[in-house]
Amino acid sequence: MESGLVFSAADLAQTRFAVSPLWEVVTSFRVLAQRSDSAPHQRWAAQVRPRIARAGLDRGRLAALVPADGYLADFLNPTPDGPFPTLAAELDAVRRTPAGQVRKDLRKLALDARPGAGPWGAGGGVLRALHDDPVAVLPKVADEIEVYWELALAPYWARIQKVLEADVFHRARQVAEHGSARVLGELHETVRWDDGTLRLVRRHCALTRDQAGSGLLLVPSVFVWPRVLTRTVHPDPPQLAYPARGFGAVWEPRTTASTDAVAAVLGRSRTLLLAALDTPASTTWLAAHSGLSAAGVSQHLIALRNAGLVTAHRSGRSVLYARTSVADQLLNPQGLSGPDPPDRP
Repeated sequence: MESGLVFSAADLAQTRFAVSPLWEVVTSFRVLAQRSDSAPHQRWAAQVRPRIARAGLDRGRLAALVPADGYLADFLNPTPDGPFPTLAAELDAVRRTPAGQVRKDLRKLALDARPGAGPWGAGGGVLRALHDDPVAVLPKVADEIEVYWELALAPYWARIQKVLEADVFHRARQVAEHGSARVLGELHETVRWDDGTLRLVRRHCALTRDQAGSGLLLVPSVFVWPRVLTRTVHPDPPQLAYPARGFGAVWEPRTTASTDAVAAVLGRSRTLLLAALDTPASTTWLAAHSGLSAAGVSQHLIALRNAGLVTAHRSGRSVLYARTSVADQLLNPQGLSGPDPPDRP
C-alpha cells in the first residue's frame, strides 16, 4: 500500500526535526515485545529485558499499549514543542491528552488486535480501564513510562542522544546545502520524494495530508529500524519516525585500549571503573570484576558522579551507573573502540 503526503510551499517551510524521548520509549519497548535479540540491539535487549520482567513492565499498561506489531496508540507520541523536548515535557502532554483522543486510539488498537484476543485485544482489562476513565488512568501510564525509562533508556541515553542529535545536525546541514527534497528522499528506502509529494510504501503506516495538519515533523530513532513509523492526528503536523544515521553503532564498545593518560589525572582505580562502564553496571558487579572492595567502588563512583563523569539510575533494589558523554570523550578522544566488555546483569 502506498500513501502520499502532498506539500505546499508552506508545508515545506514548516518541516522540522525533533529528538523525542517518547518515540524512543515506544520503539524500544516494541523491540523488547518482539523478543527478537538479533542485531543491532542484541546487547541492549539482553541487559534490559530481565530488569523489565522483574519490574512487571512486560505485562503492564505500556505492554498493552505497545503491541509487538501493528498500530501504536497515537497519544503516546504528542507533538514536541521544540527540537529537543525532555521526557518530562512529553509526559505532561500525554497526561493532558483529551479523553476523546484516548478512546479513539484505543478503539483503533482493539480493531488492530489479533483475532481471538477479545474485544480489547491482548490488553484486556488494562485498556478497558483506560477507555472508561482516561483522566484517572493516564497519569498511571505516564508513571509506568517513567519507570521504564529509568530501567531501559536512562542509563544509555547519553550514547542514544548523541546519535539522534548528530542525525538532526547532519540532515539540517544537508537541507542548507542541497535542499529539503533531497533530504526527504534519503530518509528510508520506503520513503521517496516525487514531484511535491512524499510517498510512503508501508503496509501498516499511512501518511496523508487530509488526516493531519500542515508541515511535517521528522523524528530520528535508534530503535525504529528496519521500518518507519508515522503519526497523523489532526490538527497536529504529521510525524515520521525514521532510522537515525549510525544507529547500528550505538551499542559498539567505546573504550580505548590505553587509559594511561587518564589514569595519571584521575587515578588508576577511577579510570578502571570508567573503562568498565562501557555499559551500565551496579556497584556489586564493578567490585566483583575490578578487584576493588564494594565500599571503595562506591566512594569512587560518588566522586565520579560529582565530577559529571557517571550518572546513577535505580533498578529495583540496586543502582546502575553509566558513563556520561564527557567521560566517553575523556577515555576515547579520537572515537576509537576497544575490546567488548563482558556481559553483566
